[in-house]
Amino acid sequence: MDKVRMLSTLGLMGAMRSLSAAFETASGIHVDADFAPTLALLKRLRAGEAADLVILTREGLGEMIAEGRVIADSAADLARSYVGLAVRAGRPHPDISSEAALRTALRAARSVAYSRLGASGVYFAQLIVRMGIADDINARATIVEQGFTAERLVSGEADLAVQQISELKQVEGIEVIGPVPLDLQTPAVFSAGRMVEAKQAGAADRLLRYLASPEVVPVLRQSGLEP
Repeated sequence: MDKVRMLSTLGLMGAMRSLSAAFETASGIHVDADFAPTLALLKRLRAGEAADLVILTREGLGEMIAEGRVIADSAADLARSYVGLAVRAGRPHPDISSEAALRTALRAARSVAYSRLGASGVYFAQLIVRMGIADDINARATIVEQGFTAERLVSGEADLAVQQISELKQVEGIEVIGPVPLDLQTPAVFSAGRMVEAKQAGAADRLLRYLASPEVVPVLRQSGLEP
């Protein structure tokens, strides 16, 4: 069986698991996928890790194109993702519908879990500075180096978890409250591209076409992404 090596940002992990299986059934091409935050993937690609296809934030993919690692003409935007908040299943959902309500909810939490390496964590760190509550929140924050912040809700380390909604939804035993108010955030756009040095160029192109096609839209929506 042919196989295609894909490195993908964590935000698409939920959707890619089912999409990869569907693609494999239809094409007979096995998808060997590895998931990590975009910043971690950029580091690995710059260190020379081989892949046929990459899915990164649009900014990350732009850097790879500029460095001559990804073919510019192959780039395709796949999905849009919003940062949201979650609580442990069964816990009350605080109001986060406005900036004032969000500020109250964050300050009331015993601890807020957010990631250091992911795009959502970088955004959240800047947001709490802008809201004037960074010192208060960071004094009690649960910082996750990489992986899913909502796991810290299940373990009881944190009361609120912040991450892309598609990443929050990867964890069992939690409930997504909703997105950070949309006027406070710019959605992350996840984009795919074929590596210049791809060993399986044909298979990578087929997978790319499939991921950019309308038939994957319901799966993206179900995993918390917008096409």
